[in-house]
Amino acid sequence: MISHRFPLYAILLALAGCSAQPGPPPQIAATAARPLKLASWNLEFLAEKEGAGCEPRAANDYLAMRRIADSLDADVIAFQEAENVKAAERVFDPARYTVVMEKRPGEASGTCGGRHPDQTFIRQAVGFAIRKGITFDRNPDVTSLMLGNPQLRSGIDITVRARGHDPIRLLGIHLKSGCFEGSEAKACPVLLQQVPAVEAWIDAAATGPERFAVLGDWNRRLGSPGDSSWNDIDDGQPANADLRLADAGTPPSCDPRYDAFIDHIVLDKRAGAAMAGFTETHYASGEKHYSDHCPIAVTLAR
Repeated sequence: MISHRFPLYAILLALAGCSAQPGPPPQIAATAARPLKLASWNLEFLAEKEGAGCEPRAANDYLAMRRIADSLDADVIAFQEAENVKAAERVFDPARYTVVMEKRPGEASGTCGGRHPDQTFIRQAVGFAIRKGITFDRNPDVTSLMLGNPQLRSGIDITVRARGHDPIRLLGIHLKSGCFEGSEAKACPVLLQQVPAVEAWIDAAATGPERFAVLGDWNRRLGSPGDSSWNDIDDGQPANADLRLADAGTPPSCDPRYDAFIDHIVLDKRAGAAMAGFTETHYASGEKHYSDHCPIAVTLAR
């Protein structure tokens, strides 16, 4: 009897092993479930060299800004007002992020005035910092935003293919400053020509296969009731141009000087359905503000 029991016992153990396969290690499951985090930060005249530009900085300022950028723990950060890739890499660790920037050379000239009248302007450009390991495609820059003026920023256009997430097309922008609401300010004729160019990009992207978002410094209070620029772009035509303003209903709280956002993350219908949260990063209590803008971010569940 004993000689017949052992083979049967062995067979039962083998069958039990086949029926219960171990799941993935906890750390792998956690990585797969991580939301996709998109951020935007205007770096305020970020120069490559210390002491340069309209917001001259010391070495410790760059280190503090890198600490803030690291703390965002974002997958993609749209940034504005950086002089060049080397300037951006002083904030976005090149061991952690790949930096791409608009190709427009710009024609920076003149002096800064204000607190730094003896300082000269630097190039102000837009770009993206993309977490290492994330695949992306670089699409042609959106030069229509320049309106033929080399001083106006073009848009930077990428398609991100993060593992475990649907692809998403991202447009980083920095529109003309000075037309925060209405249409009467001196800068309004320029910005109100740029808005249709953004809308044209949105409408074209809305017919494409990838969801999309437009991130950056819009220099416009899109969340104000009845804002004409928001009404123009959020017309629901095509269907995926039924947009979601990530900060809708959320007032800024980082800087007491401002009661409405001008930095925005705008999601199309598909990306908006995946939005899991919106955040604004504050500078530490008592800490100097290293930029006149505070980082904002949105998380997407898929």
